[in-house]
Amino acid sequence: MTDGRTEQPKKPIRVLLLDDRHDNLILRAAILRGHGYEAVTSASVEDAEIHLGSIDIAVLDYHLGAGKFGTEVAQSLRDKRPEVPIIILSATLERKFGGVEDMHLLKGYSSVDDLLAALRSFEAKRRGKPVVVDARNFFYSRIAMAMGDDVVLEVLDRDGNWQYVNDYFAKLYEKKRTWFTGKNRFVEFPELQGEWQDIIRTVADTRETYVDRSFRGLPHLPDKKRHRWNWNILVFPLKLHDNRNGVVLSARVIEKR
Repeated sequence: MTDGRTEQPKKPIRVLLLDDRHDNLILRAAILRGHGYEAVTSASVEDAEIHLGSIDIAVLDYHLGAGKFGTEVAQSLRDKRPEVPIIILSATLERKFGGVEDMHLLKGYSSVDDLLAALRSFEAKRRGKPVVVDARNFFYSRIAMAMGDDVVLEVLDRDGNWQYVNDYFAKLYEKKRTWFTGKNRFVEFPELQGEWQDIIRTVADTRETYVDRSFRGLPHLPDKKRHRWNWNILVFPLKLHDNRNGVVLSARVIEKR
């Protein structure tokens, strides 16, 4: 039996798309509509401001030309309707777009699937429920893609807590990448305490790059007796997803013996 009430059709989520290039707007709007979203397109900051009261999610291009930036709209939206999530699209890895509730997707590397996944993760906010999105995988995986598949890559905070490792690193230890996130490399690998602990903290604090020219590798990389590999190690500073100082530690095999 039913109570006689007719279930109301679910309204599509309204997504504001801001980009000064009309071809980008047409393409993104078509993709979102094909996945059940309602796309509201704007080519200027002024036009986007008109729609802020009626949207559920904002996807904003960072650089709009003529000295205009999508972050102007982001700030207005944050002030007027702080529950509405914001996704910034940009061509750089700079993290100056807000707090952890924002998502940053990198043009040229982020795929359509990345954007759709981000939208799905934000849908709960449409109902006023707070959602904190962990942007680490989106953010740090783009660094890994840029450096290549043959590089062991770790992202750590100044205390050595893993924020991200790439597939190559995880494969060496026959673990999933998610196993490392949040654990401390100096607890898991006590042999690294001391010199390497100091190196990571120094790079994070001074924002200077460290290059290991001894080709000795790291003690926690593959068993030297089994592999006899020489590694080139590079540690460089990075602003983490939550704006703390951190480092990227990368290692590439330069010789197999």
